[in-house]
Amino acid sequence: MVDVENVAKKDKPTFRNIGLGQLIHYRLPWAGKVSILHRISGAALFLLLPFILYLFDQSLASELSYQKFQALTSNVLVKLICLGLIWCFLHHFCAGIRYLLLDLEIGVEKSEANRSAIIVFSLGLALTAIVGLKLFGFY
Repeated sequence: MVDVENVAKKDKPTFRNIGLGQLIHYRLPWAGKVSILHRISGAALFLLLPFILYLFDQSLASELSYQKFQALTSNVLVKLICLGLIWCFLHHFCAGIRYLLLDLEIGVEKSEANRSAIIVFSLGLALTAIVGLKLFGFY
């Protein structure tokens, strides 16, 4: 006789959560990478909003506070933090436009979505590099 319980257990697939160690080996498509970076950049912008508002307040309060602002932002570590925030903003902005176009059902085919994700990723990095060169005084 065939044991029905064992046959049913063998045919049933098991789904397991991906651990952090396995996540490195998982090949995520470009659209997935852009989506995750969109969420990370949005969270970073939200969490660092007090720092952004502090810098904005220091730049506008008075002439003395503006000089303090200039002294603070001349630090390389602060410039790197600002560059990270600039990337977060630019990537979040570009990806947001991509998602608005996807909501309008523009570029929803797999190849077009992959191409637009690569464009968003590249454009965010290129714009950040341009602003970073200005931030560090190369032009």
